Amino acid sequence: MPKRRQVMSGVPQGSVLGLALFNIFVSGIECTLTKLCGAVNTLEGMDAIQRDPDRLERWANGNLVKFNEAKCKVLHPDWGNYRLSNEWIESCPEEKDLGILVDEKLDMSWQCALAAQKDNCTLGCIKRSVANRSREVILPPYSAPVRPRLEYCIQLWGPRYKKDMNLLEQVQRRATKMIRGLEHLSYEDRLRELGLFSLEKRRLWGDLIAAFQYLKGAYRKAGEGLFIRECSDRTRGNGLKLKEGRFRLDISKKFFTVRVVRPWNRLPREVVDAPSLAVFKARLDGALGNVV
Repeated sequence: MPKRRQVMSGVPQGSVLGLALFNIFVSGIECTLTKLCGAVNTLEGMDAIQRDPDRLERWANGNLVKFNEAKCKVLHPDWGNYRLSNEWIESCPEEKDLGILVDEKLDMSWQCALAAQKDNCTLGCIKRSVANRSREVILPPYSAPVRPRLEYCIQLWGPRYKKDMNLLEQVQRRATKMIRGLEHLSYEDRLRELGLFSLEKRRLWGDLIAAFQYLKGAYRKAGEGLFIRECSDRTRGNGLKLKEGRFRLDISKKFFTVRVVRPWNRLPREVVDAPSLAVFKARLDGALGNVV
């Protein structure tokens, strides 16, 4: 057996099997995730999170590797910090995770501004490069690369302020106004002419679909602790009403599990009792038909 040698790089250079061997090597780590998170309400909660970096440190020492503490960050809205290899991990005011920019106050205004900025740049490129302004030419590039960025993981970072809602809606206003022949119409009339819905309605539609998945669909097991059923003997309304929580801070009212409760409770019984997701979507379209 060859002797152990210190590895200066994560992946050996010039080796065909380097990537495969490295994956086999790191598969022994106790936690293969790159993120550690948890809710901290007491000092015991802080100690529980600190145990995870301690486990990583023991794994690193046992395998003769070293973590780069400078690349590790802590994002938290409260006091306290954590250590890795006897070094304090640097706190950061904001961090991008899976393409979503989150700050220490859980304010999503920066993410809304970033998404709107990127999509406005894309619309500018489309406007400069496309001479034909018909709906058959403008709508496909808007529906493919532009609008999905405004709705990616929107249940997490949905806009909480009116200014952010208007900022995102302005992107679709601009896109629909680029179509020749519709410039003189109002925004609502352009949406009806094109068969589109406002982004606000699409966010509501997406919230209700996600709630159905957590309550009755594919995510039922993961959503067991997200919502509280309302205990009531009333026969009016749907039979799966949710209980509204009370919060001291206004920011908590905009979280997905809170903001979706009232719209869900207003749904008719035939929509909530849909046997499948496809049927729920079809019935939901009818229930939201009057909303632009």
